[in-house]
Amino acid sequence: MSEKEVLHILGINVALGESKTVSFNVAKLHTRNTIDVPVIIERSKLPGPTVLITAGIHGDEINGVEIVRQIIAKGINKPKRGTIICIPVINVFGFIHMDREFPDGRDLNRVFPGSKSGSLASRVAHKLVKEIVPHADLIIDFHTGGANRFNASQIRIIKGEIILEELAQVFGSPFVLYSKNLKKSFRNTCYKLGIPILLFEGGKSINIDKTITNTGVNGAKRVLNHLEMLGKDFKVSKPKKKGVFISESKWIRAKHSGMFKASVSINSFVEKDDVIGHITDPYGSFNHFVKAPNDGFIFNINESPIIYQGDAIFHITIHYES
Repeated sequence: MSEKEVLHILGINVALGESKTVSFNVAKLHTRNTIDVPVIIERSKLPGPTVLITAGIHGDEINGVEIVRQIIAKGINKPKRGTIICIPVINVFGFIHMDREFPDGRDLNRVFPGSKSGSLASRVAHKLVKEIVPHADLIIDFHTGGANRFNASQIRIIKGEIILEELAQVFGSPFVLYSKNLKKSFRNTCYKLGIPILLFEGGKSINIDKTITNTGVNGAKRVLNHLEMLGKDFKVSKPKKKGVFISESKWIRAKHSGMFKASVSINSFVEKDDVIGHITDPYGSFNHFVKAPNDGFIFNINESPIIYQGDAIFHITIHYES
């Protein structure tokens, strides 16, 4: 068999038409037990692209994990042609403890491409980049908003990449945010390797939101269908609205500390000086109206009931195209 017919990954050969779950060994515990992350591989008998679908780089971002879980459970990952590789939880340590970071205190998404002899997080990043990522022709990486900040469903890409802009439109998320690749991030490393990557953000950490997960699953189906990889038993729905491409946005920060309540919902379009939230004190003597600084869409809302002066409470678009 040719090299294309046999996928050699993590020391295992997977031929066309085969399904295998291989182990991505990330570490050994103090008890000498190994920690293995399952990597689910589905290959069609017909050759085609290889799509890598990942989640759980941050262990507390459960929406992303749930999206990939559904993709596997529903059989969406069984391609009509080509290969689909799924890793639902990369940071298994963080997932167990509902924590963003690795046991060494490092953020996995800030240590790529990693090092074979570095910290634990750095070693995991290195192994992922060296042994799994090079097989991919496209990566879809699912994330969730941090802390109590709820993100509208959005795809993040860098501006000017024609392939990514096309795939972002195909995905059909309500928003596409043009954002620079952060240094030492998974996205930046894939970009340097020449592998296109769609980064999905939606919801908030330690939470599963049905609307967010549905958007993520349907988006993955649309992309696979676009690549002629989606099985014939799956229906693909068109997005209800055309996505809004955001080229500039800003965070609205709290001018006062206190109890906070948003008065607009996520995805809302607001006009300048609209009241979008309230900051109050526990004693009924203070009520500050948070107003929109400009016309735009609200695509992130802080859902914490208690905030401090300077906290980011809303993310609003400034320049966008729809």
